[in-house]
Amino acid sequence: MSSPAPIPSDADLVTQCLRGDGDAFDALVRRHYRTAYSVALGVLVHQHDAEEVCQDSFVKALERLDDCRDRDRFVPWLMTIVRHRALSYRSYRKVRETSELLPEIAEARDSPFRDVAQAELADRLTAALATLSEVQRQVVLMHDLDGWSHKEIAEELEMTEVRSRQHLFVARKALRTRLGGSLFREYTSND
Repeated sequence: MSSPAPIPSDADLVTQCLRGDGDAFDALVRRHYRTAYSVALGVLVHQHDAEEVCQDSFVKALERLDDCRDRDRFVPWLMTIVRHRALSYRSYRKVRETSELLPEIAEARDSPFRDVAQAELADRLTAALATLSEVQRQVVLMHDLDGWSHKEIAEELEMTEVRSRQHLFVARKALRTRLGGSLFREYTSND
């Protein structure tokens, strides 16, 4: 009986991709799609937009794979691409949505004041998340937004579970300070 083949590291998969191995890139996508989606969703709020940005980000990452200088840090490099593309997409959507008043929006029963308040809350949360370190943002988004356990986060980001918990604690403390008590409680109410 032979032992199972070792699971290749991200660095190994990136090297294989650069040699033209399409299966290696598929493996990277499968391995990191959930994390990329969480980051995009954290910026964009809407699932469809986050999916679109994720797909676009992976295509951009493939095109720019030579730019990933430290192949062992593929995930942070990829998440930077995802965040930048999500922020660009959000800016594009804001301009596009404010340029015309769609009939279904004009006739909506919901209060436009409520919509503005929700958009402002999303902007404040996004701004607060932007003040965190990259790893703190990843841990917060993966844990609080996507429901990952500390064990799963530790494995994905190659750290210990204790380190994941520390990052979450420090990040939440910073968010509490930045957002104020009531907004932070609303953010963490699904804990």
